[in-house]
Amino acid sequence: MLRGHRRRRVLLRIAALAFLAGVGALIARQAAAIDWPAVADAVARYRPGRLAAAAALVALSYLLYCGYEVAARRYAGHAVPLRLTAAAGFVGYAFNLSLGALIGGGGVRYRLYSRAGLRLETVLRIAAFAVTCNWLGWLVLAGGVLLWRPLLLPERLGAGVGALPGGAQRAIALALLCVAAGYLLACARWHGHAWSLRGRRLQLPTLPAAALQLALSTANWLVLAALIHVLLQQRVAYPEVLTVMLVAAVAAAMVHVPAGLGALEAVFLAMLSRRAPQADLLAALAVYRALYHVAPLLLATLAYWPLERRLRALRHAPAPRRGAHEHGGLSRGLDRRRATVAPRDC
Repeated sequence: MLRGHRRRRVLLRIAALAFLAGVGALIARQAAAIDWPAVADAVARYRPGRLAAAAALVALSYLLYCGYEVAARRYAGHAVPLRLTAAAGFVGYAFNLSLGALIGGGGVRYRLYSRAGLRLETVLRIAAFAVTCNWLGWLVLAGGVLLWRPLLLPERLGAGVGALPGGAQRAIALALLCVAAGYLLACARWHGHAWSLRGRRLQLPTLPAAALQLALSTANWLVLAALIHVLLQQRVAYPEVLTVMLVAAVAAAMVHVPAGLGALEAVFLAMLSRRAPQADLLAALAVYRALYHVAPLLLATLAYWPLERRLRALRHAPAPRRGAHEHGGLSRGLDRRRATVAPRDC
């Protein structure tokens, strides 16, 4: 059994390396063939109204990310005020999306919450809830897309990938949907049961909390696709943009490069090069990165130190000053002497 497990791990690593090699080669090939002056001209042609619409979608997406954090607040059982929780979510996700999960999703989140007195176990519960939230919506949308229309990937993304038969894709789609459904069923059946993993206590959220995870994540992926759709000036149908976005998300996650730099562009160029001019595709992705990664990162950098000071002050504030900010009726049963409380079922 142990040998079989090791064999599977080796095969998965080989498959991942092969995929990365294919993506890397594709990035190098595409970069050498790009007409960069044409890309600059395409960026310059964006009208203020379209940029404003794209910026509004960016704001909506980050608002949904803050929703992940607020939803995780009850699950983790902490009493950091809602507005500071949402602010921590914005800062954490801005760093996460631009600099990687280790810095944003891990380091920044832990530093901020530890200033408010939260234990490492509580921060890990928040992170686990948020990660599950993000990929739960992806599972449902990816499964739905593959069931609705089999995906034909370019052969240059990997040997045999483009030739994957429709039946196999439908089986993958059903597997993705079954994973999502299994998670929801497990939350309905075993949310009160706690497991121990490497000394850490894990507990599933309740079904309503899991349904909220699914709703927030699904909405966020749809908004991301709408953002690219707007920046492409509706030249590519929205369902197709959504499909490519879901594929690109996997590629970006696998390459372990901050913001999926290069992988996202490679997938969009490979899959949409026949739908839109290359210069327009790259212009849309360049503006997307400026609005979705660079601008929020700058705002998060400016907000970080004031937020950390507020959280540190919260930790040392007298109980009456914090009690008014804790969450509703639940706050009456919490210990107002600390910002951390015992984990609760959600």
